[in-house]
Amino acid sequence: MKKVCLLLPNGFEAVEASVFTDVIGWNKAEGDGSTELVTVGTRRELTCTFYFTVIPEKVLDEVDADEFDALALPGGFETAGFYDDAFREDVLEFIRAFNRQGKVIASICVGALALGKSGILNGRNATTYNLNGQLRQRQLAEMGANVIADQPIVVDKNIITSYNPSTAFDVAFALLESLTSRENTEHVKRLMGFIR
Repeated sequence: MKKVCLLLPNGFEAVEASVFTDVIGWNKAEGDGSTELVTVGTRRELTCTFYFTVIPEKVLDEVDADEFDALALPGGFETAGFYDDAFREDVLEFIRAFNRQGKVIASICVGALALGKSGILNGRNATTYNLNGQLRQRQLAEMGANVIADQPIVVDKNIITSYNPSTAFDVAFALLESLTSRENTEHVKRLMGFIR
């Protein structure tokens, strides 16, 4: 069984997290059955960007990167405190541990800024939120990433990044494909109605 850690900093954007739970969950139930997802929070109780509460299955200090095959990271809003948690040193070291082991790391939108802050994007291709004057893309470039500004999803070896919430399902499917196969991913997409 391939285990995905869905890392949830406080202030995360719910829709960006939910695509991972759905795609990995659909695969477990209706696809090849080879994946499961564990929600891991930076706190025992989290408040999403738009203010509803989430209780993760585990908190960060209860897990180790060795337990998982992949890391998924949604973005969030600064006004909701996302960066306060996403930039914590224990979060950054957790991200580094996945990268040291060459495990797949998939982020959506500004989730890539935590990857950049951790240092794992130095000299690597990546993207992040592309609208609103490209502020976040400039920040990612300042963190050492080679920002591909106009590409919705950028894959550089084991790291998947994307440029806004509209890419969320595509990132989740890219993660599934990296853990299973293209054929299985197409099967799950068909079952979920993405392919006719």
